Amino acid sequence: MALLNIVEQENATPKVAEIYEKMNERMGFIPGSYKMFGNSEHVLNQQIGNIMYFSTNTRFSGKLLAFIRLLVSEQEHCEYCVGVNTGILFQYGILPEQINEVVKDHSKVPLDENEKELLFFVLKMVKNSKSVVQEDVDKLRGLGWTDADILEASFHGANSAGMDKISFKHLLNKTIRAFIFN
Repeated sequence: MALLNIVEQENATPKVAEIYEKMNERMGFIPGSYKMFGNSEHVLNQQIGNIMYFSTNTRFSGKLLAFIRLLVSEQEHCEYCVGVNTGILFQYGILPEQINEVVKDHSKVPLDENEKELLFFVLKMVKNSKSVVQEDVDKLRGLGWTDADILEASFHGANSAGMDKISFKHLLNKTIRAFIFN
């Protein structure tokens, strides 16, 4: 059981229930962490806004965004988020063996060179923001990334890390494991 209440659709406020319905139509399910966000219409709306923005952003491939979330979640030890993003990567044709390989050695990520470098930057920034130096940003600019791109990719990674932390991963994972394996 999570420390905060999980808000199921039948117990949600009308506004949250409406958001859940749209998520269900678009994704086919309501992620567990979003049920926790259902405690706050504001937080839930912010997260939905982020999903909508990044799903329509043409500067970043869906595969890059999924790898950002997967590898950030791996760093944060959030099994639930790793599982969700692994499933998303399967939809992009990435095989389980490839994902295992990438988790062990990030250089094997099947992305174009400029996307790889942006991914590596985001992972470095999320792990230790003080380790990022001007040369890192200049390298990305040299690959064609704008400051807006760098900021948005960094935000996406930091937001993923924040979601991993606030979703009480150690508690939600027990529920997820019980649901999947029982």
